[in-house]
Amino acid sequence: MAQHNELGKQGEEAATRLLQAKKYRIRERNWSFRGYEVDIIAENDTYIIFVEVKSRTSLQWGNPEDFVDERRMRRMVKAANCYLIGKKIDKPARFDIVGALWNGREFELNHIEDAFLPSW
Repeated sequence: MAQHNELGKQGEEAATRLLQAKKYRIRERNWSFRGYEVDIIAENDTYIIFVEVKSRTSLQWGNPEDFVDERRMRRMVKAANCYLIGKKIDKPARFDIVGALWNGREFELNHIEDAFLPSW
């Protein structure tokens, strides 16, 4: 596996542990459907939460979470719509981003709740 793929996988593991520590229930990891993919789908008492995780080893080009662009947001919204309809879930959706910065020993995580709103 390429080094950047391994970093991404480890960042997603760290993000999953963070969400579980916040008492979120993890429903899916790396869920995909018809070309759409969501890193983590979690749930709390109020929302079903679609989470994008961005992992980096430095801040040279900016914060990891800044790399979630408008195209990625649109694809997450479409994936969420497929998931909610397919699973017959009638619960409000929320879109979060977790930036995971590897400092050489561990990940420094920045969890942005309700990072963006869908333009349905």
